Amino acid sequence: MLEIRIHGRGGQGAVTSVELLAIAAIEEGKYAQGFPSFGPERRGAPVMAFCRIDERPIRLRSKIYNPDVVMVLDPSLLGVGNPSAGIKDGGIVIINTHKSEEEVRKEYGIKATLALVDGYKIAREELGAPITNTTMLGALFGATKALKNESMEGPLRERFGKIGERNVKAFRRACTETAIFPAKT
Repeated sequence: MLEIRIHGRGGQGAVTSVELLAIAAIEEGKYAQGFPSFGPERRGAPVMAFCRIDERPIRLRSKIYNPDVVMVLDPSLLGVGNPSAGIKDGGIVIINTHKSEEEVRKEYGIKATLALVDGYKIAREELGAPITNTTMLGALFGATKALKNESMEGPLRERFGKIGERNVKAFRRACTETAIFPAKT
């Protein structure tokens, strides 16, 4: 089972991300569940969202405490908590950042495999707004190869209608522009 925990802020699309991820997994004939966890429902408040993907039915109904993948939509969350807490050995931390691997490791002490992408830059260039959920899904697909890219493109077009094609472009760019750095021991 692949367990993914997404950290973002209200309004950034973390909840939409897990919904789209679950749909893409189901499109491939897999089982999936996606659900949010948040406190006061307001724009800008920290939000976590969770997704599980498996070849077999998923019976768990709890938050994900030991994820295989952590995705951080808003890099400011790295300074107010520890989004990578509990990550499994061999896990991947995917971060929306313009910083280098060295800066991220030094500043936040993350030893896990890193996947870094400037999601804000891609989103502004492709969508005209710094909304990074689609871009970061591309980073997740590029870093994990857990699902086929094509499985996400249909759900993106359907969900975003007129701007669906721009979201697909942002997704594709992030798939290829994400830099992956092996874990440090």
